[in-house]
Amino acid sequence: MTFWSVVWPYLTGVLLLGCVGTGAWWLWRTDRLVRKRDQLWRQADMIDAGLRTLTDVDTMTGTEFEELVANLCRRDGCVEVRRVGGANDNGADVVGRLPDGRSMVIQCKRYAPTSTIASRELRDLLGARVHFGADLAVFVTTTRFSRPSEKFALQHGILAVHRDHLGAWNGGASLTSLAEINGAGQGDARHRRRWKQAYSEQPPV
Repeated sequence: MTFWSVVWPYLTGVLLLGCVGTGAWWLWRTDRLVRKRDQLWRQADMIDAGLRTLTDVDTMTGTEFEELVANLCRRDGCVEVRRVGGANDNGADVVGRLPDGRSMVIQCKRYAPTSTIASRELRDLLGARVHFGADLAVFVTTTRFSRPSEKFALQHGILAVHRDHLGAWNGGASLTSLAEINGAGQGDARHRRRWKQAYSEQPPV
């Protein structure tokens, strides 16, 4: 009995197992890609139909919120939109270009509705605008801006999208239309007290 006659059955078995394993991996990977595309299509459909509520947004992870903001930008005709959030993101989460060609940089903060955005967070966005050489800086949050941070945004040309404006954007208003009401919509002190009381009854995020 020769060496190859002994070894050949084992080599054949190993090759067959390798082929089966490769095929199984390819099927698994294809299934993952199909599921991911289907999820993105469904998300885009929900955005187009305005079916996603702010309550849904409150349950998202930070990354999911950034993806939502990026998809809202794409829905409004923005191009070259990509998510850049993560470690060493230089203060930006999403970048892209508005329909008129202007470049934009967006910072996204999915905080509990009872939180408040402080001015220092907007300063980080100014640094991101310089770093990316963007024409427009946008700060999108699920909560509200403090009075000083709201004033800071207006002074430095930052589009401050607070919770009420996010609801309008999610419901079909365009990002560029929000610029016309920048610095408004958070209500007076009485309105804010009622609003904060209502959301404080929800479990913390």
